[in-house]
Amino acid sequence: MRKISIKGKKGNSNIFVGEKIGNMDKYIDVSNTIIVSDKNVIRYYKKRFPDCPVIEIEDGESIKTVATVEHIWKKLLELGADRSTFLLGIGGGIVCDITGFAASTYMRGISFGFVSTTLLSQTDASTGGKNGINLNGYKNMIGAFDQPEFVICDTTMLKTLPKAELYNGFAEVIKHAAIASKSQFIFLEKHRNDILDKNPEALEDMIFNSVSIKAKIVQADEFETGERKKLNFGHTIAHGLQKISNIPHGEAVAIGMVFAADMSRKRGLLYESEFRRLNRLVYNYNLPTSIKCNKEKLIDAVAKDKKQHSGTIDFVMLNSLGKSSIVPLDNAAFAKCINDFDFSNLFGGRL
Repeated sequence: MRKISIKGKKGNSNIFVGEKIGNMDKYIDVSNTIIVSDKNVIRYYKKRFPDCPVIEIEDGESIKTVATVEHIWKKLLELGADRSTFLLGIGGGIVCDITGFAASTYMRGISFGFVSTTLLSQTDASTGGKNGINLNGYKNMIGAFDQPEFVICDTTMLKTLPKAELYNGFAEVIKHAAIASKSQFIFLEKHRNDILDKNPEALEDMIFNSVSIKAKIVQADEFETGERKKLNFGHTIAHGLQKISNIPHGEAVAIGMVFAADMSRKRGLLYESEFRRLNRLVYNYNLPTSIKCNKEKLIDAVAKDKKQHSGTIDFVMLNSLGKSSIVPLDNAAFAKCINDFDFSNLFGGRL
């Protein structure tokens, strides 16, 4: 087990990579904890849960709504939860986002933590203190910054993860490497077969490295006023694609990263050879390389993204593999980039 710490303005957060859900009594008071989890995680892992009341929610992006949070609030009231109650989210990124937001708003804020059960959540969603829900299909429009007391990344829980969900997580891992760590990028290239085979040592190293990258960025910019915006690499397009195409988050991020890398290449920031390496890595981790989409609808969805401000968007580009920058683009320029891009042939033969 390895530990990573984030010292936040509102409290500290510890991420334990390789810890087991069976050791939860080390981190919580079982008599004063309530669990939030989705029906699938409950089906697979209920026997491994600590002996606490469980609030069950549905699964999938469509339940990331005010209605689900209201359901949790009402259950907390029924269970007699007060400001001393601890809320424990056990699940993937959606469960963690919803649990964190419910905890941040119930009685003006109660303590919470996560047991992260998916690769996407272990490497990204559960770390950093962003908690939120969607509004009218637009991603994470309502939310708060509050750090979980802890995040448990039990890699044994990835064994039951469907391959498609595993691949979704790889998108965020590649993102972290592309924006901030060439050594992690090389690690992903070198250990691809071991990682896809779910080799425990390779998986734990990959997760630890990825979380370490994100934690360092969050530590420097907890509330996303500058450096943390780099974590949005690929996400501007991704959130728009999710709105109009209903594809999984990881797949949308993969497409968004290739789009952003292409823009970086066209602006002379990224070498052609590096562009090809990024494309190849995305492809080799079984992430999508093309999509059919309505560009007019995509432009409209991107225009409503929460990262918009005063008619511009802070777009993340690559200066090289492992280095990134934030480039403000006005809506008209960004719309032209979308219109000029062939989403049905993302790699353009550059593998």
